[in-house]
Amino acid sequence: MGRYICNGLDEARISADPANPNTRPFDVIVIGGGTFGAVLAQHMFFKDKQHSHRTLVLEGGPFLLPEHVQNLPAFRLGSLAPTSIADLRQAGKFGVDKPQAEVWGLPWHSSTKFSGLAYCVGGRSVYWGGWSPQLLDTETPPDAWPADLVNDLNNPYFGQASAQIGVDVTNDFIFGDLHKALRKILFDGINANKVPDAVPLAQLPLHLNPEQIKPGEENLNKLEAPLAVQGSAPRAGFFPLNKFSAVPLIMGAARASWAEGGGDDVKRRLMATPRCHVKRLVTVQDGATWRVTDVETNQGNIPVPQNGIVVIALGTIESTRLALNSFQGIPSYNQIGKNLMAHLRSNIAIRIPREALPNNNQLKKELQSSALFVKGRHPINGKGGHFHLQITASGLGPLGSDSESELFQKVPDIDGFTPFLAADDKSVVITIRGIGEMEPQNPNSFVRLDPETDENGVNRAFVSIQASPNDQILWNAMDKASDAVAKVFANGMPFEVFTPGGVVKANAGSDLSQILPHAPGRRDSLGSTHHEGGTLRMGANPGQGVTTSDGRFRDVSNAYVAGPALFPTLGSPNPMLTGVAIARRTVDRLLPSPTPPEPGFTSLFDGTEATYKLWQTVGQGAFLLIDGAIVVQTGGDLGLLYYPQGFGDFTLRLQFRLDRIDDNSGVFVRSRNPRLAVPRRSNPNISDMYNNQAYVPVDTGFEIQIDELARGNKTTNPPEPDGMDKKRTGAIYDIPTAPGAGFQQNFAPGPALQPGQWNDYEIAVKKSPGGDVYTVRLQGQQTTTYTNTDAYRGKPVQVDSDSGYLGLQSHTGRIAFRNIRIKT
Repeated sequence: MGRYICNGLDEARISADPANPNTRPFDVIVIGGGTFGAVLAQHMFFKDKQHSHRTLVLEGGPFLLPEHVQNLPAFRLGSLAPTSIADLRQAGKFGVDKPQAEVWGLPWHSSTKFSGLAYCVGGRSVYWGGWSPQLLDTETPPDAWPADLVNDLNNPYFGQASAQIGVDVTNDFIFGDLHKALRKILFDGINANKVPDAVPLAQLPLHLNPEQIKPGEENLNKLEAPLAVQGSAPRAGFFPLNKFSAVPLIMGAARASWAEGGGDDVKRRLMATPRCHVKRLVTVQDGATWRVTDVETNQGNIPVPQNGIVVIALGTIESTRLALNSFQGIPSYNQIGKNLMAHLRSNIAIRIPREALPNNNQLKKELQSSALFVKGRHPINGKGGHFHLQITASGLGPLGSDSESELFQKVPDIDGFTPFLAADDKSVVITIRGIGEMEPQNPNSFVRLDPETDENGVNRAFVSIQASPNDQILWNAMDKASDAVAKVFANGMPFEVFTPGGVVKANAGSDLSQILPHAPGRRDSLGSTHHEGGTLRMGANPGQGVTTSDGRFRDVSNAYVAGPALFPTLGSPNPMLTGVAIARRTVDRLLPSPTPPEPGFTSLFDGTEATYKLWQTVGQGAFLLIDGAIVVQTGGDLGLLYYPQGFGDFTLRLQFRLDRIDDNSGVFVRSRNPRLAVPRRSNPNISDMYNNQAYVPVDTGFEIQIDELARGNKTTNPPEPDGMDKKRTGAIYDIPTAPGAGFQQNFAPGPALQPGQWNDYEIAVKKSPGGDVYTVRLQGQQTTTYTNTDAYRGKPVQVDSDSGYLGLQSHTGRIAFRNIRIKT
């Protein structure tokens, strides 16, 4: 399947070979095919209605799985436990040839142990837990977050990201008697102020689709877990999305790109290359800023065209390392790597008796699972202090203890599912996980380069991350809230606490901090969350951030970032939702807007995919949508792209561009439908089908010529010389211009054209008593007029319902057309 989705870097290079006139360079190079790189590349492919960009995704690892590991049978592909390079080396398990759990690796040194990175297409999104709350307004403080970014996130990008990853619908995945009973207990406990620092429910936004909610139950449903899981089909005939990962996004885009190009790599707008490690970005100083000119990989350099961009979409620490190894000398270099944040995390698991649940005698025999969410805030010096509690619960037998496994890791088969139907659960296991934000701008938390180089000869990163005194205050408050929630669920009855030393009995009067100490008993290390962020933070002004509010490096004109490294503050949510939202926003800001319609004219092609698809092709060659223009790729004979509608009198305006001075093409007007048989001039009662239908407009319509060299037909006897005006740009092709040579056009050459520049054509056809009058203007200057007295060709649709067609010719050269509009 990896070969079905991905390409080798050699194939990508061949498809962009500048020596081939039909190729096109990659002008968007995404470094990292993990979560946010995949989201950005997929959105770029499908949102780019003008086909203005060609994207190459470089992923350091292989293609591993087609979706989230928990949507599939039990492969048991776990993540890397927190460790260090020193520990792995000592155990003989360090090196690119020794991945942990197939794809996990740790490339940096650090002051604490880290879980490292998943080197595979989709990255950590293949493994993540799915919890995706939205940042509150207080988690995007105006003194840290650019105002335009926050406004855009709130409308529309948080909503788009929620829909994309499935957070706006959770009740289809979590439901049942246990869930309702626990939700009611928690709701009553918060309203009774039994949970310290819990944000009042009335102050929280509703993350679910309001159409799911019964009137009056809005606050109750704010306790629903914001899970990126969809358990039922979004509409009839669709499969459920299940737990979100980014792999299906990049798969869908890669295959759609292949289909769009007809299997020809040269025509593909997106390619993904695995096992390609980026070492550094090569830059040149360009005035007051720097510009990336090449991407240096372990397989050689990839050039970045003059108008191209690179997007660094690795994990936070590796994105920072790449920036530190690439951008020495830029003014903001010393800010790169500062502001490192992760999440404070604590866990407590309890077991309550079934009798603690309200109306437990009326509950079903099988209690199933539940997931709930509590938002908390404990401001410190009036700032920050956000945390939340992720609560999972499962009705289990007396020996069961893993509620998260019950909730997330059940892909049932019939043999495994049947025992659950007969379960008689006596207790409920509840896991309460606290997630708290770290204070920004902690000078003791940073990423810098390490003296040691990796297997590619590039300096590793060194990571220092420490909890500040204020972080410790928040951690204590979060653990206190967890203890209170545990007692709320116990509902006054005795319960049990799981500790490293075994199960300990507790009651409403117990001090849970003595049974399971807050520190270090229940706290995870700072390197265990995979939620690092902040080191390439965005800022509205110089000095406020390494990157602009668009995610571009402030001092590098064509280098962008995707992922939580951009966040000025972290808040308490998993960075997935915000990272997806920012990636979508970045794409939208990079894409051009469609050509606005000209007053009084109807657009036949405005640069978008929608209008491009209205045109049809016959003959040889190809017509591609590239950068909002129709670009001709010639074949062995004439080709034609035509608009499948006949017109009467009209004024047609368009732009065209030569790639080389010897390009030859034309605009056909007033021809017959090329797909139909053509009546003979000698006997209209007999019609013929053309072998190459691109010749139909040659005989039945008129071609407005594009040929700066005015080349003659060398197949005639004698051969025609070059330089005749009737073959020149701005003329009606092959209509004599000299007196006494038959039907004449009044031709005067227009301005000389230059390759690479856009030129304006206006073609008007109007009825007159002596015959239809054709007038052509080039760059606003009239080049010819011609009165047609030939009854066989150039018929308007009112005279012949199969005539009046327009078309663009493929002859020789890579000519381009855009902004085609008509007034009738």
